[in-house]
Amino acid sequence: MNREYLSWYSQRLHRDMELLVFGHAGAKVLVFPTREGRFFEYEQLGLVASLSDKLQAGHIQLYCIEGLAADSFYGFHHHPAERIRRHAALEDYILHEVLPLMAAKNPHDCTMVHGCSLGAFQAASLFFRHPHLFRKLVAFSGRYDLTMKVESFGDLFDGYYDDSVYFHTPTHFLPGLGSDWRVDSLREREIVLTIGDADPFLDNNRYLSRLLGEKNIRHQLHVWDGRAHRPGAWRKMAPLYI
Repeated sequence: MNREYLSWYSQRLHRDMELLVFGHAGAKVLVFPTREGRFFEYEQLGLVASLSDKLQAGHIQLYCIEGLAADSFYGFHHHPAERIRRHAALEDYILHEVLPLMAAKNPHDCTMVHGCSLGAFQAASLFFRHPHLFRKLVAFSGRYDLTMKVESFGDLFDGYYDDSVYFHTPTHFLPGLGSDWRVDSLREREIVLTIGDADPFLDNNRYLSRLLGEKNIRHQLHVWDGRAHRPGAWRKMAPLYI
C-alpha cells in the first residue's frame, strides 16, 4: 500500500503542517483526527488497516491531516474568540492548501470528508459550510454543538458566543438556511452519521438528523449498540461506510 508523508510551512497558520497519504487512487478522503490525535492517529488506531482492501484496490485514497484541537477548541489558554479564529484559520488552510494538493495528486471527481469524535465535528462543519466541494460526509461519534454540555463534556467556548461560533456550528446555522444554495447542494450529497445508543452525543445526533430531515436532506443515521465512541467500533464502521 502506498504511504506518503508530506510537510510544508503554512503561511495561513504560521507553522509547519504535516499529513499522511494512504493509497494510490480512488475517491479522496480528507480525514480529521480526534481531539488529542495527530495526523498519524488514523494509522495508529488501526483504521487505515481496516480499510486496506479498499486502499489496495484503488477505491479510496486517505489524506490524514492535523486537527490542531489544542490550538483551537481545547486551547483554553486562549480567549474563546481566538479559539474559533484559530479553527477558521485551519479551515482556510484546508480550503486553499490541502484540497488543491489533493486535486493535483488525484483527479478523481469524488472527495469525501471524515472524522471521529471532535474530528467528526470538524468534518461536518467543513462539509455543511462548503457542500459543493465534497460528495460525502462520514462522521463517527460526533458532537455537532460544542457549546452544549453533556456529561463531562462542557461548553468549549465558556459561554462566549459570536457570529463565527454560530456559522461554524452545524446545528446552529442549518436551521437558518432557507432557499439557500447550500441546501440544494446538500440534497445532492451523501451523509452518514454514526453514534452508539449509550454515547453521550446520541440526542445531539438525533437532533441533527431531525434538522436534515426537515429540510429534505437525505442522510443516514446509524445507531450502534452500546458505547461506540471508541477505536474498536470505528474500525468496524470504517469499511461499512467509507
